[in-house]
Amino acid sequence: MYYYNSWSTAHKKPFGAIRVGQMMEVLFDSDKPHVEVKFIIRRDFGKRYEFSMERTPIGKFRVLVPFDVGRGLYFYYFEISEPSDWGKIRHYYGSTGIGGEGILYGNEHDVKPYQLTVYDGEDVSPKWYREAIFYQIFPDRFHNGNDDGHINHPKPNSFIYGTKADTPFYVKEENGDLARWDFFGGNLQGIIKKIPYLKELGVTALYLNPIFSAISNHRYDTSDYLEIDSMLGTLDDFKELLKKVHESDMHVILDGVFSHVGKNSRYFNINGDYGDREGAAKNPDSPYFQWFKFEKYPLEYKSWWGIKDLPEIDKENTSFQNFIYGQEDSVLAKWNKLGIDGWRLDVADELPDHFIRGIRENLAHYPEKVLIGEIWEDASNKISYGARRNYILGEGLQGCMNYPFRDLIINFLIGKRSSQETAQRFMSLYENYPHSIFYGNLNNLGTHDTERILTMVGSRNNLLAIAMLFSLPGVPCIYYGDEVALTGGKDPDNRKYFPWEKPRDEVFQTYQVWSKKRVKEQVLIQGDFSMFFTPTLLGILRYTEQEVYVQLINSNEENFTLNFKEIIFLQPFDFLSLLEQSLEDIEIPGKSQINLILSR
Repeated sequence: MYYYNSWSTAHKKPFGAIRVGQMMEVLFDSDKPHVEVKFIIRRDFGKRYEFSMERTPIGKFRVLVPFDVGRGLYFYYFEISEPSDWGKIRHYYGSTGIGGEGILYGNEHDVKPYQLTVYDGEDVSPKWYREAIFYQIFPDRFHNGNDDGHINHPKPNSFIYGTKADTPFYVKEENGDLARWDFFGGNLQGIIKKIPYLKELGVTALYLNPIFSAISNHRYDTSDYLEIDSMLGTLDDFKELLKKVHESDMHVILDGVFSHVGKNSRYFNINGDYGDREGAAKNPDSPYFQWFKFEKYPLEYKSWWGIKDLPEIDKENTSFQNFIYGQEDSVLAKWNKLGIDGWRLDVADELPDHFIRGIRENLAHYPEKVLIGEIWEDASNKISYGARRNYILGEGLQGCMNYPFRDLIINFLIGKRSSQETAQRFMSLYENYPHSIFYGNLNNLGTHDTERILTMVGSRNNLLAIAMLFSLPGVPCIYYGDEVALTGGKDPDNRKYFPWEKPRDEVFQTYQVWSKKRVKEQVLIQGDFSMFFTPTLLGILRYTEQEVYVQLINSNEENFTLNFKEIIFLQPFDFLSLLEQSLEDIEIPGKSQINLILSR
């Protein structure tokens, strides 16, 4: 018998990612005599190391591995030499591709190794952020705060909807190009006036989609990083928003879009709105010219994902770097000094690691500000533009938008992933991320880039998704309108105007209940994490030395009575008897969840 489980501290200490300079203790089980076991580890795209494992008196092989050669990803497995009549036979023990319990391989080339993340040090986000309940606002679609309902400074050649109940629709030319940008007219005063509503919901922090001057309704085509978009209001409006938010014991982070700008921006100015000699496309002597890569000046240039509206910026350009995050007179300097509480970096995997570190160095002067990034995959092993990314290994991001969590929740609830696979994949993410990053991820059920959660999973599953959002480690973020059961498919259907006349129903109340529970139960903020499952149920465990939080989720239509002996735990615990006493024969109705707080 050969056995290893990377999620068990009986086989690997410490659990999960480790710091540079730490020792990792590895124990491998074998009850066979006369075998030899080697621990094989390879640095990402680098050198291979072998460590002979020492047999212990209790049927285990043990090795201590020092990690003193730098941060990054490492991959490991085991080589087993077993004597036979024909000489030594080699077997290999590696991962199934998820982590946890492994499997035996006959050929070394077939082995799927275990991932080990090595990081520089705990990169803890501010306390207010770790304890926050976020609310994401797409400003044009939230609320118009003008008393008479007029729209601030409508943009030329744009389309204004007739009523707030209209379904968003892109007005396009025959060739598919956008003919006119569409607006509802939400603004900063609208957010200010809805602060009491947000407090009632339980929100403690806001993430705002871009608010800087732009042509589009989404404002990811920045025209001027130093100006508030006139449709949203003025700089004084923004200062008032910050003041009112902070007086309400809330925080606000802004969207930083530093990979690209708008083609009609001050910096590119292809249509000449800023003058005949201003901007890279109008003047090769412009201070912005070196920010861009022209293939045939001025009409052919590198753009973001080939979208000509969005000229891509060369992030290696030192002038642009100083403009964005220099200590004096930079974009970050201006908005940081006004008192914002952090930044969310758009398309963070398209910003070089050193660019992100430069932003983080700027924020080091403001320890209460947070830096999170938009990453859609497992951020620990992301490869972007041919390079492994190191943005969560220290001095970079403090958290990521947690799209992998969203995908796991949705696919479990709609029956595309079993409870077993869902539990294992959650644990795999936990294993791969540095602890502080895992707990600093901004968890979401939907954003402006995804279909609405209600549309994806349906009404009954939606309530289960909310429960999981608040029970899993990380910082929950509510996408505006989800709390009043807005529906919506792909963009632009997911960006409807907030239905302020709609009654607050069970969904709103569910968000309220969970917001209060998160504030009350510290175990949901800082408790350790694990998963368990039966063929029917998914279980979440959060625990401290004093208490254990248990959530049982039944995504099936039928009621289910739990037999404790059917539960498979992904880690061993010293409180199994407590769980057995509390969970045996508990009934979970179909399409529902039960959560308990148990004292240890």
